[in-house]
Amino acid sequence: MNIIATNIPGVVILEPRVFKDARGYFFESYKEKEFHAEVAKVKFVQDNESCSSHGVMRGLHFQRPPHAQAKLVRCVRGAVLDVAVDIRKGSPTFGEHVAVELTEENHRMFYIPRGFAHGFAVLSDTAVFQYKCDNYYAPEADGGISILDESLNIDWRIPLEEAILSEKDKNHPVLADFDSPFEF
Repeated sequence: MNIIATNIPGVVILEPRVFKDARGYFFESYKEKEFHAEVAKVKFVQDNESCSSHGVMRGLHFQRPPHAQAKLVRCVRGAVLDVAVDIRKGSPTFGEHVAVELTEENHRMFYIPRGFAHGFAVLSDTAVFQYKCDNYYAPEADGGISILDESLNIDWRIPLEEAILSEKDKNHPVLADFDSPFEF
């Protein structure tokens, strides 16, 4: 597995070794021993999957402590632009983001530690998105930052007037009006 560092320490892109032949392909999408040695010592306890159509934007979500979640995400069908925003008070990269295109062709994965808001935009006709979480979902701990916050300078690669958002995601605060529950 190739581990690609990003501009925010701890947030990494993973490229698996893909073995292809006439039958198709094979790769290890997760190997705990290798992940612990090269990325982070995280115990994943829940896997999730979503299916969305072109233009859907989900996020920017997080779970408040003590239900905070680290995530390992990937797109198994289609293509998404996946984004992690640092929301840790006192972090030298507070408010900065990492964006990576995840596709069924590149097989890339994206590791997002606790203390980050996470979201994605669907670039293909449809996308099936999977993610591992290191804590169970707790609805009472839901939080979010506006995916439309222009101060974040995220190029979602979808015209915002064409974006499809949930009512909940339309009403998250912008970063300037947000009091983060996370400390660096």
